[in-house]
Amino acid sequence: MLSHEQIWTAIDRLAERHGFSASGLARRAGLDATSFNRSKRIGPDGRKRWPSTESVSKVLAATGASLDEFLRLIEPREGPPRAMIPLIGMTQAGSGRLFTDEGMPTGGPGWEEIEFPDLGEERTFALEVQGDSMNPLYRDGDVLIVSPSASVRKGDRVVVRLHAGEVLAKELRRRTARTVELSSLNPEHADRVVNVGEIAWMARVMWVRQ
Repeated sequence: MLSHEQIWTAIDRLAERHGFSASGLARRAGLDATSFNRSKRIGPDGRKRWPSTESVSKVLAATGASLDEFLRLIEPREGPPRAMIPLIGMTQAGSGRLFTDEGMPTGGPGWEEIEFPDLGEERTFALEVQGDSMNPLYRDGDVLIVSPSASVRKGDRVVVRLHAGEVLAKELRRRTARTVELSSLNPEHADRVVNVGEIAWMARVMWVRQ
């Protein structure tokens, strides 16, 4: 039998997995920012409040998570399963290291890896931020966990590698059959519009290790 604590913990885990606080996830889902606050989980009379099925449906739609993924987050665990994922720098990502057609690094001699919670079916790798071009959101030394297999929606933060070698970390503003519009994370850098044919791969930022 599912418990009140398990359901709320699953929402907290889903928020963390996608780089949000509980209130940030609520806003992303179009709900009141306080919807998932801990104070809202218990009523004035002391009775436990459960999240509505509508709220759960909205957070799944907002994050692109499946119901199966949410149910896996409900299961109690000693600790998250771990996996070793490739780690490369932003500079190396644009300087000729090989990637598959699906946007995953192919590996090679001296390839570095880091341990990270297993994100299930999503294929992931890690990019280390170098320099200050992504301030104030991402700083030098931060590690972005990205997935080229995850679905990308308007408002998602993404890393885009162009065939010419340039690597961009921005927010997806709009995507059409011909172009992708990207908003800059750093106000000192311009927004970009790139042709779909220029893009080698686009990966959604799933997590940030700061």
